[in-house]
Amino acid sequence: MKVSLLLSQFCFAGLISAAFVDPLPAPRNVTWGNSGSITFADKPDLHVDGASNDVLLQAFERMWTTVTDLKWIPYSVAANITHGSVSQKKLSNITVSLSDEKSDLQLGVSETYTLDVTEDAVVIEADTVWGALHAFTTLQQLFIYNKESQNYYIENPVSIWDEPLYQHRGIMLDTGRNFLSKGKIMQQIEVMALCKLNVLHWHMVDTQSWAIEIKTYPEMIKDAYSDRESFSQEDILDIIQYGKTHGVRIVPEVDLPGHANSGWKRVDPSIVACGNTFWADTAVEPGPGQLDISSNKTIQVVKNVYKELSKLFPDNVFHIGADELQATCWNTSSGILDWYKSHPASPSKGSGFIQLLQYWVDMMYPFFTKSKRITTWQDFITDGVNVPKDTIIQTWNGGASSTKNLTSSGYDVIVSTADFLYLDCGYGGFVTNDPRYLDLAKNDEFNEGAGGSWCNPYKTWQRIYNYDFADGLTEEENKRVLGAEVALWSEQVDSTVVTQKLWPRAAALAESTWSGNKDDKGDYRAYYFTQRINEFREYLVEMGVDASPLVPKMCVKYPHTCDFYKDPLELNKWNTTTAA
Repeated sequence: MKVSLLLSQFCFAGLISAAFVDPLPAPRNVTWGNSGSITFADKPDLHVDGASNDVLLQAFERMWTTVTDLKWIPYSVAANITHGSVSQKKLSNITVSLSDEKSDLQLGVSETYTLDVTEDAVVIEADTVWGALHAFTTLQQLFIYNKESQNYYIENPVSIWDEPLYQHRGIMLDTGRNFLSKGKIMQQIEVMALCKLNVLHWHMVDTQSWAIEIKTYPEMIKDAYSDRESFSQEDILDIIQYGKTHGVRIVPEVDLPGHANSGWKRVDPSIVACGNTFWADTAVEPGPGQLDISSNKTIQVVKNVYKELSKLFPDNVFHIGADELQATCWNTSSGILDWYKSHPASPSKGSGFIQLLQYWVDMMYPFFTKSKRITTWQDFITDGVNVPKDTIIQTWNGGASSTKNLTSSGYDVIVSTADFLYLDCGYGGFVTNDPRYLDLAKNDEFNEGAGGSWCNPYKTWQRIYNYDFADGLTEEENKRVLGAEVALWSEQVDSTVVTQKLWPRAAALAESTWSGNKDDKGDYRAYYFTQRINEFREYLVEMGVDASPLVPKMCVKYPHTCDFYKDPLELNKWNTTTAA
């Protein structure tokens, strides 16, 4: 007899299970047997049908090394320890069959796999190497260590069919405000792979610092905070390769034409507008600076930098920012003011600030798209600029209404709504000597409300997990949602805290973008995800990842003893709508 957990689009691992173990993200379809646990040899042999693949071989070695190093026993298993009827036979091989072993790691590549564990064999079938990597991370989380026999086992036979709901499942890291070391970036990639997040969006530079090597303009990296807080091109290639071996795409972002000062001013100070002004007059935060895009010199420098970086990064997508441009900044530039005077208002292209933005898009996008597909933040469209429909738009404000407006207009969208997916929020502001924090009656609203964090509140895993980022979309509109990203801006983040601020919260998005946050009946499954994310956090700690605790460990050891409700469906009463 077999117990079928889910047979629909939205899987529901953990409701009825012949096992305590519960991998994250929950697979789309899981069927457990009940004939007893299956023991493995000290190290199974890997057999690959077809040509062997270095990425696949590395993933297998990485998986088995982690299994044997951790000797993992989930807390819920330890509290209810029973190994059942243990097979005397030890499995000694794992077979992987690939339909297409040559597909590159790019947007839209197939990540489908099946995993079958029986008394006789472990068989993985995948369309591509990247699906097989996901099968390994699922298999890794199924293993339990038996202290008595000192063997590794899986609780029962199991059959899994799995593929993601969304092709883009990401994290955005910012190394422009504060520096993140290469080692810390690689550690985030490791955890991303474990929970099947597949895109690291790297916001590489900003007004505050320029830490990447540009060989065309070697002087740009002088605006790194220090020599040791910088990335050589060899460092960048190491990160790209590390991402590839873990099935994680690295998508670079160089924000243009706003958020631009450091680095650019080293090439020529004249191509930067308002870089020497007081920030509150011309920018949304310290420090100020935007490129003077009326200047032919600026255009040529941007083209040279983009050309070099687009060759360095193999991904077919490049992010060019385009957010938070301030008209007040450009009003300080004599060159731009002269451009305004020489370009009268046009019914098709607007006037002044908007006309200049349209000029930039019309001139630069054909150049950008010669080699890459472009992603931008939503601001150009919000400002009223006409952007080519093949541009991927990343949302950050306006909630589900922005997603609907953009998808209904024909754009492909990545959702990063600040109200739900910005992980740096809720810590207060970073602007120094801010009198609004003083304990004065006139500051009560500030201190008791936003608290200086423009994107309050702090984003708990529950807020992230229960967010329906495709709420209200038609079927056609939903097809244009490529996926979602959590964003961790680094004004108050560096290498010492980045891991704690990401994990395990980002795992909530990993599951909602992989298999969804609802079951086949449309009920929210946060009740069942609770134990998955709690166990996942403990697993990360055993791996040496400094993930933040979510609950007292008692709540992990004895599942659901810390729940607000006894009835797991009570949460649905609070979820009539989650779209901001």
